[in-house]
Order: sequence, then C-alpha cells, then structure tokens
Amino acid sequence: MSKPETTTNNEQTPFKILHEDNHIIVVLKPRNMPSQEDKTGDTDLLTAVKEYIKVKYEKKGEAFVGLVHRLDRPTGGVMVFAKTSKAAARLSEQIKEGKVGKKYFAITAGIPKERFGKIETYLVKDERNNIVKNHIAKVANSKLAILEYRVLELADEEGLGLMDIDLITGRSHQARVQLAYLGNPIFGDHKYGGTKSVGKGHTLALWAYSLTFTHPTTNELHTFRSFPPEDEHPWNLFSFDKYVSVASQRQ
Repeated sequence: MSKPETTTNNEQTPFKILHEDNHIIVVLKPRNMPSQEDKTGDTDLLTAVKEYIKVKYEKKGEAFVGLVHRLDRPTGGVMVFAKTSKAAARLSEQIKEGKVGKKYFAITAGIPKERFGKIETYLVKDERNNIVKNHIAKVANSKLAILEYRVLELADEEGLGLMDIDLITGRSHQARVQLAYLGNPIFGDHKYGGTKSVGKGHTLALWAYSLTFTHPTTNELHTFRSFPPEDEHPWNLFSFDKYVSVASQRQ
C-alpha cells in the first residue's frame, strides 16, 4: 500500500514529520544536519527526534529512538526511526535483507550516454578522512555497492542532468562516489566532484525522495515520498510533478 505524504510542521522541532504512530516516526531530514551525533557537536537528527518524543509524551528519562539507517550529512529527505526495540529490530532486518526501497533525485554535471544503467563497484571508506574510494574489483575491506539510475531530463541551458537513483545497497557516500565514477558528479559535491565539480557554494543536490518498507507491526507495505525544494537552485530547473508516475512505476 502506498502511503500518501502527511507532512506535519512543528515549530518546536528542526524537522518535518511525515507520519507517526506507536512504533515508527517518518521525518524529513534537513540538509546539512547529521543523522546522528558526530565529532562536530552540531545538532543531529537522532537527538532532535528523541527530544521531540520526550517532550510530546512527557517522558522522564531518555526516549528510545532506534536509528535503523542514515543519510549523509549534506543529503536531505525521508528517514524512518523506530520508537520501540521491536520495530528497530524488524526494520533493521528488512534493511539487512535488502527489502527497503531507497530512491533519490540527483542533479549532476551532464548526463551519461546511457539513459538507463547499473553500476556495480566496490567501496572502501577511509574513516579517518571521511572519504570513500571506488574500486572496480574487490579489494581488502571493500563492500559491494550496487546502484541503478534513470536519466530523467537535461537542462540544456546549464548542462545539468536530473537522475532518478535506486540504491540497491546503502553504502556511505555511495551515490556520490559512483556518479562521480560515471563521470557525472553531483551538483555541489566538492568532495567527489574533481575537475567536474559544479555548483561551488551550493548545497549538495541529492535528495532522498522515496522510502518503501513493511511496517514492523502491521506488515503493511508503505511508501513515503517528499520532493526536494523546488524553489531553490538547481532544483528549480526541473518540474517534479511529471515524475510522480515514474517513481510509482519503480516501486
């Protein structure tokens, strides 16, 4: 069952709520907010969700919130958190088994020759420098990363492409590294843009627009979607309404 977006604004939180029940809470992660606490000490989404639940339900101790997946700090979009240990365990198992659908919009420097494609490479993360390296063949400490893409549109006046990304695996920095390997780095990605880096001074144009999973207690299949800020550059170069059917076909 496809779940329609039910965004709730709460002035006391730095995020928007798409859905909440006794077991899960689905929210929009703001761009440039860490998914969880990191060495910067900046406000992170996990802590913010815990505080929201603690205040709303007047909990005396720390509220339980299970972090079952992450988005890179520069990436905004849909995330689900578990509100019970049972929900956390069941959602984590779905992710481990590859049963959670994660789709992204990315604006890239140009577009690849093939309008549809699949990238399979091996990624190694350098934790110390927070950078991921791409390898064609398996090497020590590498993890297989699989990504499928569909080219949606090219904005000729700026040479930027809009791509629909389906992450088959959910590796750190995966879309950013693999699209750069393809020769089409993401707009605003100074870490992996190389000589084709575009959008200097702009926010990374990668948005997690769709998340599909089975509810941990009702066993109903839900899809939550939210489109990127269409009034901001470079998102304003494209109209996303016409791609709703495309997204639906790829569930």
